[in-house]
Amino acid sequence: MGMQGLTHFGDGIYAVDSGYTGPDVAAIHLIEEGGRAALVDTGNNDSLRHVLEALAETGLSAESVDFVLLTHIHLDHAGGAGAFMQAFPNAKLVVHPRGARHMAEPSKLFAGVSAVYGPERAKELYGELIPVPMARIIEAGDGHELNLGGRVIRVFDTPGHARHHVCYFDTKSRAFFTGDTFGLSYRTLDVGGKPSIFPTTTPVQFEPEAMHASIRRMEAEQPTAMYLTHYAQVRDVPRLAADMHRLIDAHVAIAERHAAAEGRKKLIEQDIWALVGEEATRAGWTVPEAEWRRILALDVELNAQGLDVWLDSRKG
Repeated sequence: MGMQGLTHFGDGIYAVDSGYTGPDVAAIHLIEEGGRAALVDTGNNDSLRHVLEALAETGLSAESVDFVLLTHIHLDHAGGAGAFMQAFPNAKLVVHPRGARHMAEPSKLFAGVSAVYGPERAKELYGELIPVPMARIIEAGDGHELNLGGRVIRVFDTPGHARHHVCYFDTKSRAFFTGDTFGLSYRTLDVGGKPSIFPTTTPVQFEPEAMHASIRRMEAEQPTAMYLTHYAQVRDVPRLAADMHRLIDAHVAIAERHAAAEGRKKLIEQDIWALVGEEATRAGWTVPEAEWRRILALDVELNAQGLDVWLDSRKG
C-alpha cells in the first residue's frame, strides 16, 4: 500500500496528489531514474509536504532532485516553485524562456492572479511566492534536452493555453507531461476506466490555432500516454486528441456566437455548461449532475473568462 495520493504508473513515473484545492485536482509528477529525480509542476507552497512524503516513500531524498520542471507559470502549476527550490538544494528550475523572469521576480505573477481571483483568495491559494535565483533557472526552449540519470527528457514549445507553455517528452516511456495544453481529465468522471477530456481556455493567452498545432505536434510522436497536471495519466491518446480538437472548436464557436452580445461572459459560461452536459451524455458519466458541476465549476468559469479575453484580443 502506498501513501494516499501517490500512484505508480511504471517506468519510474509517479503522480503525487498536490492537495491543491482538494484531492485529484492537480498532480505533481515524479520521474525517477537511477536514484535521480525530476518533478513536473509544483502546485502551491503547501504541496511541498506531499512531495517530501512521496520522495521518502520511493527511497529518494531532497538531494536526489535534479530538476523541477514547470510546464508553465500559472500558479496552480508553478506557485510552489520557490519553496521547492529551497527544499531541493541540487535542483535546477526548468521553465519556458518567457517565464524565467517571473520566477525570479514573482510580484507581477501574483498581481495577475489577484486580478483573476481577488487578492484575498489569491493569498489563501498561494501564500507568499518565493523568488528563485536566476543562477538556478534553466530557460528551456523548443528542442532543449535534459539528462536525468541518463534518461533524456525533451522540451516541446507548446503554446495555445499560454505562450510560456512547454510540454516534456520522456524518451524512455515515450510519454508527454502536458501541463494544460492537452486539457483536463478528472478521474472521478472516468467510465469503466475510460477517460473524458476537456480543453482549458484560461485567461489570458488562449490561442486556438496554436493549441491545435501543439496537440498535433505531440500526436506526431505517437506517445504511449499523456500525463496531465489535472489529472495524471491518460492513454487512448488518438481518441482524446480528436476530442480535444473538436472541443477547442466548440469553445471558439461559443465565443463567436456571443462576440457582440451584452453581458457576453455570462452567455459564454451558460453555453460551456451546455457543452459539458453534452459531453456527460456522450461519455455516459455516472456521477450525478450536481457532482460534475462541482468538479468543473472553476474550470468552466475560467474558460468563460479566457474566451471573453480572447474575443477582445482579436480586435488588436
